Amino acid sequence: MEGLNQPAGGAVRHLYVHVPYCHKICPYCAFYKHLPSEGGLATYADALLAEARQLKAGPVPLDLETVYFGGGTPTLLSTRVLANLLPELARTLDFQRVGEWTMEVNPRTITAEKAEVMRQAGVSRVSLGVQAWDVPTLATLGRDHAPEEAEHAFTLLRAAGFPVVNIDLMFSVPGQTVERWEATLDRTISLQPDHVSAYNLTYEEDTDFFQRCEAGEYAVEEDRDERCFAAAIARLNAGGFQHYEISNYSRPGMESRHNQGYWSGDDYAGLGPGAVSTIHGRRWKNIENTTLWQQGVRSGPALRIEHEEITPGKWLCERLALSLRTTHGLPLAWLDSATDAIDRLRTEGLVETDVERLRLTYRGRFVADGVAAHLWEALDV
Repeated sequence: MEGLNQPAGGAVRHLYVHVPYCHKICPYCAFYKHLPSEGGLATYADALLAEARQLKAGPVPLDLETVYFGGGTPTLLSTRVLANLLPELARTLDFQRVGEWTMEVNPRTITAEKAEVMRQAGVSRVSLGVQAWDVPTLATLGRDHAPEEAEHAFTLLRAAGFPVVNIDLMFSVPGQTVERWEATLDRTISLQPDHVSAYNLTYEEDTDFFQRCEAGEYAVEEDRDERCFAAAIARLNAGGFQHYEISNYSRPGMESRHNQGYWSGDDYAGLGPGAVSTIHGRRWKNIENTTLWQQGVRSGPALRIEHEEITPGKWLCERLALSLRTTHGLPLAWLDSATDAIDRLRTEGLVETDVERLRLTYRGRFVADGVAAHLWEALDV
């Protein structure tokens, strides 16, 4: 397994901040989230800063290069809360070397004032949760913004001067035809964003969509999945986007550095309820209860659950699954005991190799998880 090295005690370069509040709960989302309580947003911000101070004072050195605010809905925080929280967090954790600071944005909760506060604080990348441009698909997804509101939000973000604006989309939604999906892609391209994330809907446990799938109301349709995926690749490539990861497309040089850190296996710290951290071979999650998380932060470290040691075998398994999804692919040195499996995959037209690396072919992108599983089973680990 030459060249496969876990981070060994170095500084943490990536930070994820989880904002659990949503003004409406989407039926497909499995992330920890809930409706805001009165007065809860400012209390959350105070607790987040307290946890940040604990992280700064802890034994792990920080040398942050990327920051990502996800949710939930970060832009549900009020303008006043954002104006206090963002600069103070940047001072507490020293964002001077941060080259990419992303915030997820909901079309219904972004305003020009919030955008200005974010930009002045140093946010350099925004990810707008559009998901679809047609009313029926938006209704199925439980999204309460109109297409016109999403386009207005995009225009607002452009006017605010963010260097990178991403549009999030979702395909293979129940009732969504391939033609509707193609129209969504065309409208997205016409706006000329810098980056597009296009996710195949998955039915996650503990969601309304999963229950409907279990009941037979919804169903996975692999043929539709493949046709929508193929349409995304063809249209976005023709529109000037590079398909650099299974679900992600960017203008040259506009790739998500934060996500690339995850895919490369870099250490990252997580703040907020439900946030995950992976540091120095250990992984844990903050408790998925905002009240208990706040209480824990006030009395000491945040309450942590799901502690896990990242063994070399698990490390390799994750690197195979994630690296294979990228156009960079895998070092062949990681696969020295899977020669026969590689030959079979190459014969089937699913992978290609050069002197140093293995990558998915166009056909292989449609079955990336299966290819990763096949390689993993062939390794002598």
